Amino acid sequence: MSLNRRSFLTALPLAALPVTALTIAAPRRARAEDIRLTPRMLGNPQAKVHVGEWFSLTCTHCAHFQQTVFPEVKAKLIDTGKIAYYYHDFPLDQLALLAAMIARSLPVDRYEPFINALLFSQDRWAFGQDTDPRKELQQMAALAGLSNAQFDAVEKDDTLRQAIIAEQDQDQSKYMIRGTPYFRFNDHPYIQELLTYDDFVKQVQQAGN
Repeated sequence: MSLNRRSFLTALPLAALPVTALTIAAPRRARAEDIRLTPRMLGNPQAKVHVGEWFSLTCTHCAHFQQTVFPEVKAKLIDTGKIAYYYHDFPLDQLALLAAMIARSLPVDRYEPFINALLFSQDRWAFGQDTDPRKELQQMAALAGLSNAQFDAVEKDDTLRQAIIAEQDQDQSKYMIRGTPYFRFNDHPYIQELLTYDDFVKQVQQAGN
């Protein structure tokens, strides 16, 4: 999904080292104090190739990748230990930002399943007709173990909100991100939409050479 300047994010109400396989997901010192802001990753952290994905939970292209390409990536590259796969929040609207906040407020082991569920059901909870996206998100969060009171508390947590926005701004400035999903394979950016598993594998092979 193409990106416009996200001035609306900074207006929400209150409620450089070389890029390598290691620096693509290195936690910033400010993040280490809050487990919600620590890296979310799958696979082998010692793998030769580290892949980073910058995504928005309301981006239809991100949902397409998750539904059509990622299952094979996970089965053949992540679960086999061939790559380390890192998630980077890059919300493109207020709803995506809230969803990212909720995902990061869950226990670490529930993050990826929740992200997966949101992207697979994006049409229903984010874009369904005659639906309230916030209520749909709240219901999905409840299924993941977050009570309504906890959901409300996360929604009002401006510290978490601003931390996600700040990191997004830093990543956009550093990598010149202009759309989602955006990928980096070690120090190699890939800015086009990855339509097939073969496209993904080619990028992994090039990064590993």
